[in-house]
Amino acid sequence: MTLRTCLSIVLAAGLGTRMKSDLPKVMHEIGGLPLVGHVVKALKSAGSDRLAVVTGPGMPALEVLVQKLAPGAGCHVQEERLGTAHAALAARSALQDPADDVLILFGDTPLVTAETIGKVRAALKDGADVAVLGFETDAPFGYGRLLTENGRLVAIREEKDATDEERRITLCNSGIMGFRGQQALGLLEAIGNDNAKGEYYLTDAVEIANARGLTVVAVAGTEVETQGINTRAQLASCEADFQERMRLAALEEGCTLLAPETVFFSHDTVLAPDVTVEQNVVFGPGVRVASGARIRAFSHLEGARVGEGSVVGPYARLRPGAELGADTRVGNFVEVKNATFGDGAKANHLSYIGDASVGSKSNIGAGTITCNYDGFLKHRTEIGAGSFVGSNSTLVAPVRLGDGAFVAAGSVITDDVTADSMAFGRARQVEKEGKAAQLRARLKAAKDGKA
Repeated sequence: MTLRTCLSIVLAAGLGTRMKSDLPKVMHEIGGLPLVGHVVKALKSAGSDRLAVVTGPGMPALEVLVQKLAPGAGCHVQEERLGTAHAALAARSALQDPADDVLILFGDTPLVTAETIGKVRAALKDGADVAVLGFETDAPFGYGRLLTENGRLVAIREEKDATDEERRITLCNSGIMGFRGQQALGLLEAIGNDNAKGEYYLTDAVEIANARGLTVVAVAGTEVETQGINTRAQLASCEADFQERMRLAALEEGCTLLAPETVFFSHDTVLAPDVTVEQNVVFGPGVRVASGARIRAFSHLEGARVGEGSVVGPYARLRPGAELGADTRVGNFVEVKNATFGDGAKANHLSYIGDASVGSKSNIGAGTITCNYDGFLKHRTEIGAGSFVGSNSTLVAPVRLGDGAFVAAGSVITDDVTADSMAFGRARQVEKEGKAAQLRARLKAAKDGKA
C-alpha cells in the first residue's frame, strides 16, 4: 500500500447552523482536537500523501488549522453549497493531477480509523474502481441503503426513495468513498442535479460507474466510527465514544485505570505501560506519562511530562510546560506551570511553582509560592539541587537558590541565596506580656458601647 499514491479530499464546508454556533462545524472539538483534525490524522496514518480540504467562504481559521496539521495541504473554497459532489469538485485542480487512490471523506466523522481507511484503499488496489464504506446497524432509518448483488454494489438508495424491501436492508452508507484515480474526475463530472433540490450528490457516482461497466464494491466499517456530527447532542455522544476508545486503548497497552469511566483523555495523551491513573483525572492536550508513574485522583494535566515512578496528586494541576523528572512528588493542591522538577524533587502540598526550575532531591514546603509575574513580565526562579524551602515561603523572582540552600519557614526571599547557605526573610518575633488581655478588654468595651 505504501507504493500507491493517495489523494484525500475532505469535505469541510459545513456551517454550524444546527449546532447554533458561529464556528464552522468541523472546528468543534473531540478530545481537544477539532473534528477535521481527527480525520486528517487518520488519513496520514493510512498513508495518504496528498490532502485537499474543501472549505466554505470566510473560514480562515479552518485554513490555518489545516496548514498546521498538514503543511502543504490544499484548501479549496466551495462558494455555493450545491451538494456533496459539487463540494468534491471544488478540489478539481487537485483531481486533475490524479493519484492511484482518491478518497472522499467528511470532516465531521472524527472517529474513522486508519485501519478502516486502509480497507477502502485495499479494495481499490484489488481492482475496484469505486469503493463505498458502509456499516451494519440495527436502526437503519434515515440512512441510505447499500444495494448489493453478487458482491457488487449496484446502488445507494436513500430512505425516501427506498421500497419496503430495501428499507429492511441494514447495510448503510457512511458517505466515505474511494475511487481509482484515473476514474475519479470523470465520474464526478458526470453527476447531474436532476432531483428535487437541484443538488449534485456524490452517491450518484455508484450508478454511473455501474452503467459504465466499472467495478463497484462496498467495504464494511462500523457504525461508531462512521457517525457524523450535526448537533451538540451528537457531539457529546461522539465525545463519549472517543473517550471509551481511549480508555480501552490505555488498558490494552498496560495501564491501570482504577475507574475508567471517570478518566478523560485528549487526542494525543501518551501513557506508558504500568502507569496507574486513579479516579476523576483529566488529561488535556500534550501530556506524556512515563512508566511506573501514578496520577492520583482529581488531578488535571495539560502540556506536561511526568517522569518514571513519579506521583502526581491528588488534586494537583500540571499546566503547560510542567516537566517532572523521575521519582518526583507533586502533591495535593499543588499547581505547576512552565517549571521543571529534577529527579526526586518534591512539592507535596499547597504550593504554586511557576516559571521555575527545581533541582533534584529538593523539597518545597507547604504554602510556598514563586512570585513570577510583576504585572508586565514573567520572571524565573531557580532552585538548586538538594535545597530545602520551608513552609509558607515566598520566592520573589527573578531569584536563585544555590545547591543545598535552606530557606527558613515563612520567609520572603528577594535576593539570591548562595549554595549551602541558610536564608531568613521574616521579621523578628516580639512578645509583649499582657498585651492580648488589654486588647480584648478594649475591643469588648468598644463593642458594648455600640450595643
